[in-house]
Amino acid sequence: EAQRQRRLLLLVVCVALLLDNMLYMVIVPIIPDYIATMRGGGHTAGPSAPAGVNESVSSNRSLLPARYPAAAGGNEDVQIGVLFASKAMLQLLVNPLSGTLIDRVGYEAPLLAGLAVMFLSTATFAFAQNYATLFAARSLQGLGSAFADTAGIALIADRYAEEPARSRALGTALACISFGSLAAPPFGGVLYEFAGQRVPFLVLACVCLLDGVLLLALAPPWASGARANMPVGTPIHRLMVDPYIAVVAGALATCNIPLAFLEPTIANWMKESMGASEWEVGLTWLPAFFPHVLGVYVTVRLAAAYPHLQWFYGALGMAIIGASSCLVPACRNFGQVIVPLCGICFGIALVDTALLPTLAFLVDVRHVSVYGSVYAIADISYCVAYALGPIVAGQIVHTMGFAQLNLGMGLANVLYAPVLLLLKNVCQMKPSHSERNILLEEGPKGLYDTIKMEERKG
Repeated sequence: EAQRQRRLLLLVVCVALLLDNMLYMVIVPIIPDYIATMRGGGHTAGPSAPAGVNESVSSNRSLLPARYPAAAGGNEDVQIGVLFASKAMLQLLVNPLSGTLIDRVGYEAPLLAGLAVMFLSTATFAFAQNYATLFAARSLQGLGSAFADTAGIALIADRYAEEPARSRALGTALACISFGSLAAPPFGGVLYEFAGQRVPFLVLACVCLLDGVLLLALAPPWASGARANMPVGTPIHRLMVDPYIAVVAGALATCNIPLAFLEPTIANWMKESMGASEWEVGLTWLPAFFPHVLGVYVTVRLAAAYPHLQWFYGALGMAIIGASSCLVPACRNFGQVIVPLCGICFGIALVDTALLPTLAFLVDVRHVSVYGSVYAIADISYCVAYALGPIVAGQIVHTMGFAQLNLGMGLANVLYAPVLLLLKNVCQMKPSHSERNILLEEGPKGLYDTIKMEERKG
């Protein structure tokens, strides 16, 4: 029964991550026409403009400014960039608080609260009538994600405490994130085209509601007494200064910068440098889903056979990302562009799948086995890249050039890969070295210590 329950909880978390990334990307083909309609610009991506359907399979945010009416003004790029970055910005600000709260109250209640906020955000998107409401809905999604994503990943790490089951479970979650990001644009574009502007958001809201109901049925937060018997988690500021956790967080941020910075810029570059058509731009990122899933599968299998080489898988992934980023500007047609983008996504899968379980292991052996704060740090690493991408990437391309942007990102990943050598001896650490177990091994020195030790053993 316990095995069945944790598999269902994994399903709940995967659906929550899938929904979060679908809502993150579903507005890519919708938002330009959505705002144009608000301004009285008419339905520019409807049946009269089939190109909008082709755009619906794109995960490139740089298409958005081009879909605005020319007379709307000169600040659309900034407005769209801020709109897309607002989610990551708020998530970045809230994550330190959400991680601390998760450590104090457990995983189920914050996960449920995050799903509730995401439901409210999705419903707000469906009925938004102006830019301010869209901005509020996008920011609200960041608030929900700060709780749902962090609590969900931490719940997986807690319920799947043994390897290789933990790596498999986290790998499944990463595959759902990738699928949500790539499936959302065509999902949103098709439903928006044929069913109306509110239908994609209402469908996602219903799925979010069902996911919350399933979580309530499996693990009602008010009925769980497990949290009362768990130790107090290590404060997030202490985890941030742990050199091993800092190395992992830096790797997660660095490896996601190419993806976050390419999404807003590669579409315009393809149109200017190779005359790419709308359907080619729209399909640019779609093939990358398959090497990402392949990377997750390969890393899980390798980690099960050779768990002491997790650092090497991460370093190899960063080297692949760096080489692939440097190859992007050399591409001259649509088919060539797909190859380095697949390499980037394959490398990201290696890094994420290898290092996310490493974070949980580091907490187990060096701190207290409570995972809310450490995965809040991981979420902060992702948010740093995705908060800067929509705003900074275009400016870098404008001032320095697209080739220089890619060479810089590639060089950063290649130079960071050797830093993961610092994690080489992590696998030799034993759980008995943790602060919690050292305190218990000292033996009780009084009635209070004896009672606390018996509670923890229980």
